Amino acid sequence: MGVLVESDPVGTHRVLEPRGALPQAAARLDARPELWPDEVRIRVERLNLDAASYRQLAEKHGEDRDALRAEVLDIVATRGKMQNPVTGSGGMLIGVVEEVGPSSPLGLSVGDRVATLVSLTLTPLVITDGLTAWDGAGEQVPTAGHAILFGRSIAAVLPADLATEDALSVMDVCGAPALTARVVAQYAEGDAVVTVIGAAGKSGSLSLAAARAAGATRLIGVVPHEAEAAALRASGLADEIVVADARDPQGLRAGVAMAGGPGQVTVVCVDVPGCEGGAILATRAGGTVIFFSMATSFSAAALGAEGLAADVTMLVGNGYVPGHADLALDLYRSSPGVRALFASRR
Repeated sequence: MGVLVESDPVGTHRVLEPRGALPQAAARLDARPELWPDEVRIRVERLNLDAASYRQLAEKHGEDRDALRAEVLDIVATRGKMQNPVTGSGGMLIGVVEEVGPSSPLGLSVGDRVATLVSLTLTPLVITDGLTAWDGAGEQVPTAGHAILFGRSIAAVLPADLATEDALSVMDVCGAPALTARVVAQYAEGDAVVTVIGAAGKSGSLSLAAARAAGATRLIGVVPHEAEAAALRASGLADEIVVADARDPQGLRAGVAMAGGPGQVTVVCVDVPGCEGGAILATRAGGTVIFFSMATSFSAAALGAEGLAADVTMLVGNGYVPGHADLALDLYRSSPGVRALFASRR
């Protein structure tokens, strides 16, 4: 098959079902390796499943790692992309640029090692090695195959000074610190108190560092148990630490209040459902809640805020802010506490 001549920079030409849908909403994508003129093909080296998706799959299959691998393979083969049918989420990947269409606007060259900064839920993907190198014990999935980037996809060349696994982990969550910094800067001239729920995780630790850099005066980190509290305490990223179940609205509100909240900004970085009400109660009137969890329910957040008569702005982190990868990588490089928490998650 020769090079095809018509394409849509957002990728609708790759949608097989239903016709007219955007790639993320599509049930099935065309993942053939032949390129349209504005596309790029990546030789895949590693997938990074998003936390909500991996948690759901791991809990479903328990110790049966063969079944876990088989389900991921089935999803990709059936849908032409990695999109967990339960969580709706995917992740990202790294690989080497294999071919660049003559009209590609992405600025990539053959041989570049890159991380894709768009979700696997909209990235045409083929896996060719049966996931034989993946033990199923973590979110990072060594594999082989190819993926396709569209004219409006985003990818970043991997930095030479960081290990591949570290760079992938940072870039996987780089939208969270960038949006956190933008929002906190709007409050930074006053007494900016920021609460991060899931503060010892990857996106949580980077969000704490970003909030500090943006001018926050008090950082409250919320974690689910004492082991994470100890790790967060050792990192020095938070001024106050609250051990609370984020799914317990009243317990979370009380813990945050005792730590000096409620704050103007609350950032939700946990991958379990049911955290909407607590996040709203932990935020003062006129403040902002940023939801970065793929487990967030829009209806629960919207109706919950209405039912609580809560005057808060609620933002859904979409994973893209201009300059987000560079910001996250700089925070990782400059913060020993962030690096320590990332290391504890390996």
